[in-house]
Amino acid sequence: MSHSFDSQAILGEHGRLAEHIPGFHSRASQLAMGDAVAGALADRRILMVEAGTGTGKTFAYLAPALLSGEKVIVSTGTRNLQDQLFHRDLPTILKALGVSVRTALLKGRANYLCPYRLQIHQDDGRFESKQTVHELQRVAEWAKQTQSGDIAELVDLPEDASVWPLVTSTADNCLGQDCPVLDECPLMRARQKASDADLVVVNHHLFFADIAIREEGFGELLPEATAVIFDEAHQLPEIASMFFGETLSSRQLMDLAQDAVSEMLQSAGEMRSILDSATALENRVADLRLAFGDDSRKGAWSEVSPREAMAPAIDGVKKALGELSNCLNAASGRSKGMENCHRRAEELAAVFAKLTGPTPPDQVHWFETFRKGFVIQWTPLDVAKPFRDVVAGRKSAWVFTSATLAVQDDFRHFAMQLGLEDLEALQLPSPFAYEKQALFYVPRGLPDTSDRGYTQAVLEASLPVLQASRGRAFVLFTSHRALKEATEWLRGRIEYPILVQGSMAKGELLRRFREHGNAVLLATGSFWEGVDVRGEALSCVIIDKLPFASPGEPVVAARIDAYKARGRNAFASFQLPGAIIAMKQGAGRLIRDETDTGVLMICDPRLVGRPYGQLFLRSLPPMRRTRSLDEVRDFFALLDSMKDANADEAASA
Repeated sequence: MSHSFDSQAILGEHGRLAEHIPGFHSRASQLAMGDAVAGALADRRILMVEAGTGTGKTFAYLAPALLSGEKVIVSTGTRNLQDQLFHRDLPTILKALGVSVRTALLKGRANYLCPYRLQIHQDDGRFESKQTVHELQRVAEWAKQTQSGDIAELVDLPEDASVWPLVTSTADNCLGQDCPVLDECPLMRARQKASDADLVVVNHHLFFADIAIREEGFGELLPEATAVIFDEAHQLPEIASMFFGETLSSRQLMDLAQDAVSEMLQSAGEMRSILDSATALENRVADLRLAFGDDSRKGAWSEVSPREAMAPAIDGVKKALGELSNCLNAASGRSKGMENCHRRAEELAAVFAKLTGPTPPDQVHWFETFRKGFVIQWTPLDVAKPFRDVVAGRKSAWVFTSATLAVQDDFRHFAMQLGLEDLEALQLPSPFAYEKQALFYVPRGLPDTSDRGYTQAVLEASLPVLQASRGRAFVLFTSHRALKEATEWLRGRIEYPILVQGSMAKGELLRRFREHGNAVLLATGSFWEGVDVRGEALSCVIIDKLPFASPGEPVVAARIDAYKARGRNAFASFQLPGAIIAMKQGAGRLIRDETDTGVLMICDPRLVGRPYGQLFLRSLPPMRRTRSLDEVRDFFALLDSMKDANADEAASA
């Protein structure tokens, strides 16, 4: 080891963090991880660390990173984690270490106010609703006083407020160096700060967006780092595949039409042909949405491309884009904004022609429709090669960490997805005493998961468990359909507050869940991971099915076919490892610190009835297992009596 990081002096029992951070405990797995990260940074190697819940992995990579003297990028899974890392964890550890390291937070451009677009839309005055006018005034007031321009500061405006696209920029509509108010641009300021910093906190979406942009020859957003640390690294294959493909949305086309009209009103009021051709484009885009059919869904492009209405609808958009582009070309000398709209029209026309044409052999060609819009995408079958090229192209240290990277104790699935070879892999167990803290329950007598009555059977088996836990539960589903069925079925059957994903913002749901103290949260997808509820409010996690990716999902289906075409077993090499990693994430919601206790209930009979069930069981933490409902009731009764005894003791003291 060629580094000078002393993990005991920093993370040990009497180390700097123990001295300066109240409640800090030294943990063997954290010490081991700190050493491994320091070594990887010093020798510019690739390191993978699966660190069980409670390892304290954030401090285990931040301490060596801050002391390494390297220029470090830390990338997290979500903007929430990014904010927590930057505003909470970094100041705490910097203070404890007593070092001054320049740090910066950098988000994607949609998170920053665009003063130019705010100005245009204030002058423009055409809005969808009174609500939008009110929101725009709120943003304008805030714009006068904000230091960062980060729209997360506006907590009173919902994430899906109609004002956001009007006051933020996209890579399409940003004027870049030609912007008349460039010196007021919060994004430029944030980028400048990031390029001057020693440690920059980003998220995975931004990391890959920057790589994709750089390959097209634009400016580089992420500074030249000598070390990259990915937290929540298990999400990378999925996110990478979004950025190594091509995508076009109806939103981009509609935004172009609206921006063209706004620019015309600013600088070319007499050129009404722009208004006419922009309106024509909006109408043709609406026609194309109709050609996909009524319902909102995902599917393979080959399902819709042969439809009779499709070819004329595609031609209609191509023609309208061409006409708008010609009108904008004639006006492009009037302003930088006009010139930019013309460039966008040309680029969108090229991408639209590509994505509505033949499918390349290594891409999955698919679409998704929403109530009013659509997206057409190419997603690579495999991100191993492009990602390997990114890693090979930089002489940096690369650290990948998460609570879930391995299947049993094998990292091959994850390493293969990202094309990584020649690496060090370390698996560190959680310091929690799962045998004492948790009970793992698989109910008897459930029907086959394909049975039409399966979800109801799961709910009937869950009801007595929810009563024994007195609410305080997450019930996690693998499909929105099951979530909807559960919401209807449970109402009126339990006396605890029911919270349902989608009924309000995620943060607000979690706040209410903690506040109630006895609620039952019904959720899918996004609540399986990155959600941290400590203490008694969450004492039970119920999972309806093993989380296999749906083979009806176009990208999953195409990948399964590709494995088969290569003569490989798609189930064993692709579907099973993915489901095990997802399951470990869901199960990980239950025990979040040393004093947490609770029951994990997994309802799927395949866990005990199929040979591969053993792989799931061996990949989960070492909990006591039962198939008896009485044992679950006894477990909760014992916890409650211990709690009451502790309360009495505290009262008499």
